[in-house]
This record gives sequence, C-alpha cells and structure tokens, in this order.
Amino acid sequence: MTGTELDGAGLDGAGLDGTELDGNALAGPLREVFAVELTAARGTCAGCGRSGPLAEARVYARAPGLVARCPGCAAVLLRLVAGPDRTWLDLRGLAVIEVPTGR
Repeated sequence: MTGTELDGAGLDGAGLDGTELDGNALAGPLREVFAVELTAARGTCAGCGRSGPLAEARVYARAPGLVARCPGCAAVLLRLVAGPDRTWLDLRGLAVIEVPTGR
C-alpha cells in the first residue's frame, strides 16, 4: 500500500470493497484503551522522539484546561479541556501512545 492508501487521502468510494465499518466499530476497543491508568502509558514526542511515561510530562494548568509538554524539548504533547458536558483531547504532539492492557 502507498502512503495515500494508508492515510485515507483521496477515498471517494472507489476501490472500497464493502468490508469497511463506520467509526462506531471503534467504541469497544477505544473504551478498553481509555479505561486504564494512562499516566503509566508511554508516549513518544512527535517533536523530538523522546519516549517515556506520560507521568514524566510537564503539565501546566494555568489555562482553560491542561497542557502537557515534553520534558525533553518542551513541545506540547497533549491538551485536555473539560467542559460541563464534554471533554476535548488533542494528542497531536504525541507520535504514539503505548498503553499497557494487562492482558
């Protein structure tokens, strides 16, 4: 597969084989992932490539939400804002999160 095929760019229905599911298929697996203690999860900074437990991130709370920065390069790893009826989570600064599942 090419990068375009992997990232979904240009998908207009052509070439789809009918076996794809909608986003609701993610509900169970994502619930399992996010129902664990994430401070033990390992994150990799998209900026410098440093990998370590999220508990080592530098967290700033003097904003409408929380901002976690990489202890290596100070790049923003994640933003978390909780409102009265929803929560916004921006993980753009993390290249990957490795979540221990205990299985």
